[in-house]
Amino acid sequence: MTPLTYRTGDATDPQGDGPKLLVHVCNDIGAWGRGFVLALSKLHPEPERAFKAWAAGETDQPYALGEVQFVPVRDDLTVANLIGQHDIARKNRPTAVPPVRYEAIRAGLSRVRTEAQRTQASVHMPRIGAGVAGGDWAVIEPIIEQELAAHGVPVTVYDLPPETP
Repeated sequence: MTPLTYRTGDATDPQGDGPKLLVHVCNDIGAWGRGFVLALSKLHPEPERAFKAWAAGETDQPYALGEVQFVPVRDDLTVANLIGQHDIARKNRPTAVPPVRYEAIRAGLSRVRTEAQRTQASVHMPRIGAGVAGGDWAVIEPIIEQELAAHGVPVTVYDLPPETP
C-alpha cells in the first residue's frame, strides 16, 4: 500500500510531476459556493461551470451520489467533482445527520482510482468531506486508503497553514 502523504499547502495548487487529479466533494443539489470550491473557482472557473451544467441535466452523465465529473483545467491537472454530500448544511435548518455520505465518497473514489490508473495520475485533495460536509476524517481517511492507496495510487492530502494573528 502506498501511504497517504500529508502536506501543508494549498490543494488548489497540487505539487509534483506528471498528471494530477484534484478531488473535492460536491453536493447533490447543485449548490456551489462554500468551502474549498471558493478558492478553486478563483483559480479555475471551469469546474464550477461544468458542475452547474451537470446539475442542471445538461450532460449525459447521471448526476447522483457517488458519481464523479472529471474537468481538465491544465495539461497536467484535472479536477474531480465527486458527489459525496446529500443536500447542504444550513445554519437556519440544522439537521442531526451531516450532509456527508461516506458510501458515496467510497463509490466516487473508486471511479477516481480508475481514472488515476488510466492516466497514471497522482491524486491530490483537501480533507474531503470533513469541512462543510460535516464528515469525520477518522472515517474518511481509511476509505481513501482502501480505495486509492491500497491500489498503488499516490495520494497527497493538503492542510492549509495555520493562520497567524
